[in-house]
Amino acid sequence: MKQIVISILLLSVVFLTACNSIKVPKSTMDHKMSATPTNVVPTKSEWTLTDYPQANVKIPISILIMDKTGKPVKTFETVHEKKMHLFIVSKDLAYFSHIHPKYEGNGKFDITTTFPAGGDYKIIAESTPKGGGDSSVETHWVHVEGEPAKEEPLIPDEAFTKVVDGKKVTLTFSQLAAGKTLHMTFTITDAKTNKPIKNLQPYLGAMGHTVAISADAEKYLHIHPMTTSGNGPSVIFMTIFPEKGVYKIWGQFKHEGKILTVPFVVNVPK
Repeated sequence: MKQIVISILLLSVVFLTACNSIKVPKSTMDHKMSATPTNVVPTKSEWTLTDYPQANVKIPISILIMDKTGKPVKTFETVHEKKMHLFIVSKDLAYFSHIHPKYEGNGKFDITTTFPAGGDYKIIAESTPKGGGDSSVETHWVHVEGEPAKEEPLIPDEAFTKVVDGKKVTLTFSQLAAGKTLHMTFTITDAKTNKPIKNLQPYLGAMGHTVAISADAEKYLHIHPMTTSGNGPSVIFMTIFPEKGVYKIWGQFKHEGKILTVPFVVNVPK
């Protein structure tokens, strides 16, 4: 199959990058953390994938991470058990995937994945060059051929309680406003018995992971939980929403060996 190489020259900077992403640092695991990323190493990326990728067909993707001079980055930190975290979302944010490419050396990461329907998808790659305090973020849009899924309107939830895979998950905020440090708390109980779930398992080295993306897919946050005692039922995250507007949030947790992914849609006021 014909291959094409698409170069993305996006320099990651400390707060709002060229792709308008913001990331709460890995120091979130420490109560003394700052909500502003620190010492982000600027990177560029080159993406290689098949021409005209098709829905429901395995698609190999290669990502070359380079420094600001265009040389491949040789060494990466391991962050939450992986050298790269990759997120794929559909344009309407109805589809979400969190996967981990294999590092092949000399700056190159490879993964094979499938897209569930035709349409446009945003791919977000996080990696931390050796010595970086927080991850660099690279993004790429891909158009997938095939029957499109029915577009789902992004409507803010009226109530922040969802039942997923037999678990009742409630999301609360210490405050909800753009540009302000806030706490997000996920509380997980058994949906049938309403008993608190107190035996959550570490997922990629933490009690949970949260990703939030703005409605236009331009603002991106990847948040790790604060250090708390116990393994549930509550997991607390600290973050800053960079601008007002509608965001979709995915909380991910591990219980009895299974990954629980819970979506919420919130309208963040100014």
